[in-house]
Amino acid sequence: MISQIFSLAFLAQTIRITVPYSLASLGGVYSERGGVVNIALEGIILNGAFCATVGTYYTGSPWFGLLCGIAGGLLVAAIHAVISIHVKADQIISGIALNLFAVGITKFVLELLFQSSSNSPRIAGLPYIKLGFIQNQPDVAHLLGNPLVLLTVLIVVASHFIIFKTRFGLRLRSVGENPEAADTVGINVTWYRYYGVLISGVLAGLAGAWLAFDQHSFTDGMSAGRGYIALAAMIVGKWNPLGAAAACLLFGFAESLQIQLQGGTLPTQFIQMIPYLATIIVLAGFIGKSVAPGADGIPYEKEK
Repeated sequence: MISQIFSLAFLAQTIRITVPYSLASLGGVYSERGGVVNIALEGIILNGAFCATVGTYYTGSPWFGLLCGIAGGLLVAAIHAVISIHVKADQIISGIALNLFAVGITKFVLELLFQSSSNSPRIAGLPYIKLGFIQNQPDVAHLLGNPLVLLTVLIVVASHFIIFKTRFGLRLRSVGENPEAADTVGINVTWYRYYGVLISGVLAGLAGAWLAFDQHSFTDGMSAGRGYIALAAMIVGKWNPLGAAAACLLFGFAESLQIQLQGGTLPTQFIQMIPYLATIIVLAGFIGKSVAPGADGIPYEKEK
């Protein structure tokens, strides 16, 4: 069992599970650093997966499907941004409503396009980069050579630099911490909050596209709570891109361990609890106090 856990196949499985968590969690970091709670990550992932599947199926191009997945994520994020920032409605209610809407609309259009309410026809995945040193394990080679794996690593590193080392990141953090002060020095609070939410739509849409290409189809409800776990990872990581990615890696490891232990002597119910127990344990006992951005979830009303 120990040798299986530390095998290359186990590592690849952990990465496969971690990628969509990380992309969605980074999206949550951008949104909440700007002051907008994005519970809608779950719906964004689902809509991104659906649009990536439809785009790939009708064009035969996974790259076009990837763009469709991003566009699908942007669409849901834009709706959330308008409701939360412009209309100033409750951000939690908006996010939950969009999650429910995504479940319903994807199921409806799935039936309309493919005469099935459960799954789509098979689609092609993204072409992979050939890695000669692991060609004897084709499944592992396909995964580690997936361009989205490298892209995710680059996005994690770039996000940390952008948020903490650039003018854009400083302004985004300022509107999330103290929008009144940011407005006083001429920063457009509304626009920067839109930027944060829309970037979260791009990243969570990518997470959805990953799921579609990984499973080579769209399945009803395939986001399966990943948006909520991504939010938990963001909190565990203290709204820091590197911390959020590390937390996602931990959850990916826990889920891989759950899969590895299936069929063993441990009760099935306990094995299924492992990822969620890991989340609760880490949140409760190992990260210390997590403090959200000061104006997170608070609509900004400019004084006239």
